[in-house]
Amino acid sequence: MDEQLRIILIIIVSVSIFGLLVFVFVKNYIRNKINQFIKEEKDKKLK
Repeated sequence: MDEQLRIILIIIVSVSIFGLLVFVFVKNYIRNKINQFIKEEKDKKLK
């Protein structure tokens, strides 16, 4: 029983870390795209 519990905990921790990394990368990607879009819109208004 201890071995199964250990394997389950390792899987849960691994999936959690992977999910957190994916979340951070996606958040930064979306933030950069939004900032780029805002900058382009400001440049259009100035012209």
